[in-house]
Amino acid sequence: MLPIDAAAHSSRWRRRHPLDKAVLGFGLTLCAVCLPPWPGALLVAATTLTVLLGPAGVPPRQLWRAFRIPLGFCVTGAVPLLFQVGGPGSFVALAPDGPVHAGELLLRTSAASLGVLLFAFTTPVSDVLPRLVGAGVPAPVVDVALVMYRISFLLLDAVSRIRQAQAARLGLTTRAATWRSLAGLGATAFVRAFDRAQRLQTGLAGRGYDGTLRVLVPQAAVSRRFLAATAALLTGLVALTLVLERSLP
Repeated sequence: MLPIDAAAHSSRWRRRHPLDKAVLGFGLTLCAVCLPPWPGALLVAATTLTVLLGPAGVPPRQLWRAFRIPLGFCVTGAVPLLFQVGGPGSFVALAPDGPVHAGELLLRTSAASLGVLLFAFTTPVSDVLPRLVGAGVPAPVVDVALVMYRISFLLLDAVSRIRQAQAARLGLTTRAATWRSLAGLGATAFVRAFDRAQRLQTGLAGRGYDGTLRVLVPQAAVSRRFLAATAALLTGLVALTLVLERSLP
């Protein structure tokens, strides 16, 4: 199991209905995308961090380990805005408003990523997928997603074990040996994926699979108080952003 999935299963909000957390997490993400980067995205990022480290109880180290990957994409997307192609001076030059645009994009995307992580750190995928049927998603699509979610962890565990075995047999000592080990790893993982799928199909057929996977979903009720607090928080962020935008230079 990935660290973010383990954190979601042990979250303080584990027993809350996914709709509550979806409204909060994706509402903050929407605010980060729609509000002005300054000061809106900064306020959204600060609020999301406060919720993650406070009421949600996400450990700071786990949050940083998960956030640094999307943060790298955010930085990569912001760097090209610093330059412009073509001009009187040279083929590539610094853009006049490049730092401003890059900073705004970095603020907006970072805040939006934190909103998505808020939902991911508090809501296991196994709680969301079965409820999608009630939201109108076709049951076969949900069943395929559940099976792929389960198989992905099995394959990741198999890949980790194969990698450890290759390292123990000095398969990563040289560059040539590393490439051979990677090729063997890919081939073995490919074969094991088909083997897992065949065994899963055989097991489902033996249990009388009729086209629908029936799983137990933890009982949870939508909290009107939580939704009201979320609406008040989002409204306050929007209002504060508009006020500060007029008052700040």
